Amino acid sequence: MALKATVFKVNLQIADMDRGYYQDHQLTLAQHPSETDGRMMIRLLAFIINASESLSFSKGLCVDDEPELWDKDLSGVIDLWVEFGQSDEKWLRKACGRAKRVQLFAYGGRSVPIWWKQHEAVFERYQNLKVWNIDEASVEAMQVFVARTMALQVSISEGQIWLSDASNSVLVEPQVLKAAEFD
Repeated sequence: MALKATVFKVNLQIADMDRGYYQDHQLTLAQHPSETDGRMMIRLLAFIINASESLSFSKGLCVDDEPELWDKDLSGVIDLWVEFGQSDEKWLRKACGRAKRVQLFAYGGRSVPIWWKQHEAVFERYQNLKVWNIDEASVEAMQVFVARTMALQVSISEGQIWLSDASNSVLVEPQVLKAAEFD
């Protein structure tokens, strides 16, 4: 018998001073049985950084032809394609060809600099690609919020992201490894 996804309900209050975006979002996150809490929180962080009314989680891990997080316009054109982990060039080339903007959220601690050194030169040719690094300490710190029902307040200013709930507060400072022309 196959294991089923665990469902998490998230109430986000986002105050993004960098973009002038202030909005509440009620999200449902499905955590695949093979997905760690840390990876799920990175997906949530990616949503926070790119929050909009049309940003949504797709079927993700279950579908090979879709990103896990995307923003599509009303005509179906993919404005933003978001990937996670240490993707290879072939997959990102496909994403860059299908979407106006592509973001990759890399994580994995000490393996990220090694992966980045191997791929940096190749990724430079993609003008619509932005690569972020989420350090291991931030991934671990965000896991304090993991609960089946989460209510988080988020404040973003000058690239610093503060997440808090009724009893915890965490600072996350994602590092941009590669900027894109849309920045």
